[in-house]
Amino acid sequence: MTQRANIDAGAELDPVHPVKLPQPAGHAGGLTTAEVAERVARGEVNDVPVRSSRSTAEIVRGNVFTRFNAIIGVLWAIMLVVAPIQDSLFGFVIIANTGIGIIQEMRAKKTLDGLAVVGEAKPTVRRDGRAAEISTSEIVLGDVIELGPGDKIVVDGEAVEADGLEVDESLLTGEADPVLKKPGDKMMSGAFVVAGGGAFTATRVGREAYAAQLAEEASRFTLVHSELRSGISTILKYVTWMMIPTALGLVISQLVVKDNNVQDSIARTVGGIVPMIPEGLVLLTSVAFAIGVIRLGRKQCLVQELPAIEGLARVDVVCLDKTGTLTEGGMDVTELRPLNGSDEAYVRKVLGALGESDPRPNASLQAIIDAYPDSEVWRCTESLPFSSARKYSGAAFSEGDGENSTWLLGAPDVLLKPGDPVLTEIDTLNEKGLRVLLLAGSSRELDDPAIASDTRPTALVVLEQRLRPDATDTLRYFEEQNVKAKVISGDNAVSVGAVAAKLGLPGAANTFDARQLPTDQAEMADALDANAVFGRVTPQQKRDMVAALQSRGHTVAMTGDGVNDVLALKDADIGVSMGSGSEATRAVAQIVLLNNSFATLPSVVAEGRRVIGNITRVATLFLTKTVYSVLLAVLVVCSQVEYPFLPRHLTLLSTFTIGIPAFFLALAPNKERAKPHFVRRVMRYAIPSGVIAGVATFVTYLIARAYYSGPGELDAETSVTTLTLFLVSMWVLAIIARPYTWWRVALVVSMGVAFLLVLAVPWLQHFFALKLVGAVLPWTAVGIAVVASALLELTWRWVTRRWPD
Repeated sequence: MTQRANIDAGAELDPVHPVKLPQPAGHAGGLTTAEVAERVARGEVNDVPVRSSRSTAEIVRGNVFTRFNAIIGVLWAIMLVVAPIQDSLFGFVIIANTGIGIIQEMRAKKTLDGLAVVGEAKPTVRRDGRAAEISTSEIVLGDVIELGPGDKIVVDGEAVEADGLEVDESLLTGEADPVLKKPGDKMMSGAFVVAGGGAFTATRVGREAYAAQLAEEASRFTLVHSELRSGISTILKYVTWMMIPTALGLVISQLVVKDNNVQDSIARTVGGIVPMIPEGLVLLTSVAFAIGVIRLGRKQCLVQELPAIEGLARVDVVCLDKTGTLTEGGMDVTELRPLNGSDEAYVRKVLGALGESDPRPNASLQAIIDAYPDSEVWRCTESLPFSSARKYSGAAFSEGDGENSTWLLGAPDVLLKPGDPVLTEIDTLNEKGLRVLLLAGSSRELDDPAIASDTRPTALVVLEQRLRPDATDTLRYFEEQNVKAKVISGDNAVSVGAVAAKLGLPGAANTFDARQLPTDQAEMADALDANAVFGRVTPQQKRDMVAALQSRGHTVAMTGDGVNDVLALKDADIGVSMGSGSEATRAVAQIVLLNNSFATLPSVVAEGRRVIGNITRVATLFLTKTVYSVLLAVLVVCSQVEYPFLPRHLTLLSTFTIGIPAFFLALAPNKERAKPHFVRRVMRYAIPSGVIAGVATFVTYLIARAYYSGPGELDAETSVTTLTLFLVSMWVLAIIARPYTWWRVALVVSMGVAFLLVLAVPWLQHFFALKLVGAVLPWTAVGIAVVASALLELTWRWVTRRWPD
């Protein structure tokens, strides 16, 4: 079982083979404090501003300088000149709304920027002969930066040390296979380490680094690229095209055709144009997202891409990595079982030496280090870092008595031949949810490709994983919300299934060994649909499994914390990383759980559902107003009559039937799962509702024109017409507010009471130019509104049956 250590420094290397332990280099100690100061003075600093939010100037610009604000601003300026202040109220409302939007996004910015600092990568840099963690922005040209599994390469450089250093450059080149790095090889920023360790010298920093611009853009706070935002943009585009010819017709009708007071005609023209603009819809969407960020930030959840809140709400399959997600990072050695008559004391020495040979141990090896401290007698001559693709690590030792030995530590079902009797013993342990590693000796060289096929089982190391106390409740939440959970792990499938069963995962008994997983995407998707737990999954298979689920129309979320999860996290619809995970996983994930709590996920899902569900509700309110405003303008132009409303009337209606209710409804709890086709779902209700409201309002107006005569007739006609439109709009609000709760009922009722106060209080009557004349026409207006509301109910029910969700 012993062998001579290979000390040929020129040995050929490949991605699965070991390298010699590096010899100290002249620059191994890194820069001195004086050298760092010189480089800082020359500006050779990694000063790329990696921001998680828009700048203050961008926030102000994005909220103030909008297409609709420009239109309303011009109309407001006109009204300030030609009409009383009452008809200019809509301008003050827009200023207030824009201010609210800026304040809320600034609060979200503060939250995000604070969390980004907490979750920022801290590379280890050698200076003055010592290694220390520093901020990425403090790196200077010439710094020597240490690397280990999962570390992200933050600047461009050149490798100076390499100990089995394998780098994944797929995020830059698209090539998924890891690249073995040797001293002198170029290191590209944006790549990450998948195995081994080493160090490199920074040769390009700041904006000169290869991936600097990509990194800045990827981590920037954004309000775009989501179905919700793109849907609203689509709606606004069509609204603009409808609004332009309608507004021109209204201008001509009121200013040219009708021989009225010019100032009154201008006021009524503006009154017809302003309500066509659903300006508050964009604002409320931004506010809802911003408040979502703030709420999640309080729970230590960093949303690196804002649409991720929406995306996770649409998820119907969540793929969970067992280690670090369902279980805590730490493990404990519960038993050591020597095999084939091995001496337990000797086995303990081997395990201690293996622990000492890896400068960056994973959770399993750390548990072994804690249980079996190294005796510091053996000397490691070669090492083979752990790789998720291999499922084992290894090392060669000089034992101090002239003997040399080679050892492997890893997955028993990978290191043992099928049918080996030891596997039966291991299956029994796996069924209890225990993790088992095999220590095996080998007579082959570590760099022999067939080393794993010729091993001598020496001992079983039994590990117990610490279950997350909150995982059971989280899995139950997903089950209740009809989100399927799939556990995908590199560990033994039976062991993973036992852990999942302890946590109450539905279908935990349906386990599948990924080594038997078909490569055909359709067949793989069938296997994923039929099973809930998968073991012995390679990093590439995790990526393929995400693609297979997506091919069946699923929206997939992937959680993980290890470097083996990066490819899958990158391809999933939503990637979720633990804050304690590797730099690489945090870099590609849209959501980072800084408190490492899997239990935070339901909060993210709930926040996304609240945003999408509520914005869908309020969008129907806003667009109903747009539809009836356009329709009324068209009917007025065709009939060649005065426009029935002044801006003050529609400001009052919008405030009570849309503005105030929409704000509360947009921020209310909503657990309904997000549904696709936002535009279709909104417009199928908004169009018929707007048409019914517009027709009912115009019919009331025509009846009033025939009924009233003499001085003040237009004011009387406007008052009863406003009453009809308010009542029909209130019924739309009542439908949208369902299902009713005490506060929703109170909201609707309070809006009705507020409008009655305007009609009852004399100075409010005068301020808003609303006074009901007589009894016949007001009750006629109420009757028309009742008929229209009944028609609304029938139409909504028919639409729901005709186009179900």
